[in-house]
Amino acid sequence: MAVDTSKKNELPGWPGLEHIWLPYAQMKTAAPPLPVVRTQGSRIVLADGRELIDGIASWWTACHGYNQPHIRHTVAKQLKQMPHVMFGGLAHEPALTLARRLAALLPGNLSRVFFSDSGSVAIEVALKMAAQYWINQGQRERTQFIAFKDGYHGDTTGAMAVSDPHAGMHSIYRGLMPQHVIAELPADDASAAAIEALVTRRGGDIAGIIVEPLVQGAGGMKFHDAAVLKRLRALADKHDLLLIFDEVFTGFGRTGKMFACEAAGVTPDMVALSKALTGGTLPLAATVATRKVFDAFWSDDPKKALMHGPSYMANALACAAANASLDLFETEPRLQQVATISSAMLEGLEPCRGMPGVKDVRVKGAIGVVEMDAIDNLDALRARFVAEGVFVRPFGNIVYLTPAFTISKDELKTLTDAVVKVVRERKQ
Repeated sequence: MAVDTSKKNELPGWPGLEHIWLPYAQMKTAAPPLPVVRTQGSRIVLADGRELIDGIASWWTACHGYNQPHIRHTVAKQLKQMPHVMFGGLAHEPALTLARRLAALLPGNLSRVFFSDSGSVAIEVALKMAAQYWINQGQRERTQFIAFKDGYHGDTTGAMAVSDPHAGMHSIYRGLMPQHVIAELPADDASAAAIEALVTRRGGDIAGIIVEPLVQGAGGMKFHDAAVLKRLRALADKHDLLLIFDEVFTGFGRTGKMFACEAAGVTPDMVALSKALTGGTLPLAATVATRKVFDAFWSDDPKKALMHGPSYMANALACAAANASLDLFETEPRLQQVATISSAMLEGLEPCRGMPGVKDVRVKGAIGVVEMDAIDNLDALRARFVAEGVFVRPFGNIVYLTPAFTISKDELKTLTDAVVKVVRERKQ
């Protein structure tokens, strides 16, 4: 029987919600979304005139704040000239410039850029590149990937397959996807020895290793140190495996460096980028490979080509936005701002430590986390933050802040004060 939802959760003056399927939401019980009419800086303006300070920068994308003038002007100029043209057999300056700039920014010889339109697809492309890297060398048996407990790499099938199948949001789909090897991060000698034994035991069916460097984001905002990445690089080199870094979340300053891999002095064989790539304005992603990986596809044999090509690959508007975003990283003190935010969050969130029900308080770069023992009612907790004039969206057992790097001191204090107040007053 069809369910009549035509009168449920209508937004005043905005018919059409009955046709919307919201993300990560049980539509029958979910609270209606907040109606937004305008954004500016770190502010979200609602239809009823309320202003919320955004604590999560639109899922970590709006690193320069909303409606940034330089990005807006650059996109408007590109719109007049050429909004989009297919990237098959054609090319354009914004994409070539962006590829050159990314190659110059990334460490080592990460120099070949494949554009797509979302972080999940950037991961799919990396996995596909890694598998075909071995196929092109006559090793078709290398089809498995080592991924990690609490890891999350996206919502498409391949990305889900290398995410934690038990603790993550995709556990319901277990059995529908290829089965890969989920291991513990090599955080100490014992876990490093375990993964070494695992790789030795599996023999030659492993294509590569995929990891979120320094921070496992949607898996619980869990941090690890640079030594983990060094161990993984050494493991990959010893056993001739490809190492993939998922920097969709951590890239572009979020952890305190332009890219998280810089903290360890480690260069992966491939890196996936998205989210803050365009400063939170337009969808764009990139999978960047080393020369070693690219050379395995360089051939007179057409069957050795990478057969992938999204329709909106290297969208000119998005590439223009990304170039403008990189301009801002070059001309404005973004990493210094991240360091300032980090210090302020360390101080501002510290009162949560030791509160009943609080398991941990931690900060890395512009990521602040209050980990609870449990959160029984996420919708109620989210509503409490709105009542405090902030937009904070807890998930699982995590209350977190990932603000724009341009947030003001007073706005950031409002955010941390709200977290302390709501965590203190919440029902046990």
